Amino acid sequence: MAFDNSKLSLKEIEALEYHYLLKYWYFLKFAEDDILKGLNTMNDIKADWDGKYGGSGGTSQFDVGCERIIYALLNGKVAGQPNSNPVSSDLFFEVDDAYIHIDLKSVTTSEGGDKDNIGDFSNSIFVGENQNSYKGHMLVRETEEREYIPNLPTYYTNIRTGDKKITLTYFVCLLNSSKTLKSELISIMCMPNGRLEEYYKHRPLKAGKNPGKTRFYFSKIPTFELLEGEKKRVRIVHKNPEMSGYVKQKLNFYLSNFDPSID
Repeated sequence: MAFDNSKLSLKEIEALEYHYLLKYWYFLKFAEDDILKGLNTMNDIKADWDGKYGGSGGTSQFDVGCERIIYALLNGKVAGQPNSNPVSSDLFFEVDDAYIHIDLKSVTTSEGGDKDNIGDFSNSIFVGENQNSYKGHMLVRETEEREYIPNLPTYYTNIRTGDKKITLTYFVCLLNSSKTLKSELISIMCMPNGRLEEYYKHRPLKAGKNPGKTRFYFSKIPTFELLEGEKKRVRIVHKNPEMSGYVKQKLNFYLSNFDPSID
C-alpha cells in the first residue's frame, strides 16, 4: 500500500515541521565546534586567495565556503536519500515521511560600514521560488497585494510507487562579519508548507525588491502557532559571545525571541 500523508491536518503538518527542525538543530548544535572550525579554515590560507573573490558588490567572500562546510556536514550525517530533481533547494532529499529542502543563506555585516547587509538577516530573508511551496499574496502596501507563486508543490507524488509525501522547507542562516572575520550568528528556521496559507495568510511573505520575488518574514510568525507551548520556528545554533553592541542592537528581535534553550 502506498504511503500518503498529503492530507495531514494543518496541526499535523506543523508537528512534522517542528520534528525535523529540532532534529537538524540538535545536529547542528552538536557539530557547532566543527562548523566554526570549518568556517575559519579559509583564514589559514587567506594570503593565497585574498582579493580574488567577493567584494565590489559581488558575492560575499563567505558565501561559497559557508555552503561547503554546512552541506558537507548535513550530507554526511543526517540527509536521507538525495534526489536529483533540478527544481529544488541546494540540498534536497527524501526521508520516510517527507521530502525536505534545505538552503543556506549567508549574509555579511560590515558593522555599520559601507555595504552592511545585516538588514537582510534581522527579521526576514530572501527565498527563491525553487526553495518553498508557500503560494499566497504579499502586502506591498496596506491596500495593495502582490501574488506570489513558488515552484515547489505542497507534496510530492512518486509515480512509481504512488507514495505521497509532504514538502518541508528549512533555511540555515549565517551572519558573518567582514570586520572581525567571525561568524556572528548561525540559525536554522522553518518556512511553512504551502497548505498552511489557509491559516497564516500573507504573514510569512514580505514583498521583495523585484516583482514576483519574496522574503520569508519569520519575525511575523516566530512560532508554530498551531502547536502548544510557544514552539519556536527559528532556533539559534551559534552566537558569538564577543558580538559587538552594534550587531546586538541590529539582532535585537533574534536575541530577544529565539533563546537557544530546548523547548
